[in-house]
Amino acid sequence: QVQLVESGGGLVQPGGSLRLSCAASGFTFRRYRMSWYRQAPGKERELVAGISSGGGVTNYADSVKGRFIISRDNAKNTVYLQMNSLQLEDTAVYYCNVEVGYWGQGTQVTVSS
Repeated sequence: QVQLVESGGGLVQPGGSLRLSCAASGFTFRRYRMSWYRQAPGKERELVAGISSGGGVTNYADSVKGRFIISRDNAKNTVYLQMNSLQLEDTAVYYCNVEVGYWGQGTQVTVSS
C-alpha cells in the first residue's frame, strides 16, 4: 500500500532553517509529481511547493518563493523541502502528497522565539 512518511519537523527560531523529508513506498515514485502542503491552526490546507516526476519543474506558493526549495531523489524514493529564513507565519503541520491523492501523516513545524 502507498505510504508517505514525513520527518524533520520541529521547533525553530525565526530566521532559522529546517529540512523536511518524505519517504515514499508502495508506488512507482519516479512516475509521479510530488508536493508539500501545510495547514496552520484554523486555516485551510495550502500548497507550499510541487515538483515534477523527473524533478525538472518546480513551483512554489508566493509566500515561500526564494526561501523554500523542493527537491527529490528518485533513487531513494524521497522528496525534500528545504526551508530557510523561517517566519512565524510558516508554523503549520506540513504534509507530503502524491498527485494520485495520498497523504502522509504530517510533521509539525513551529517557528517561535
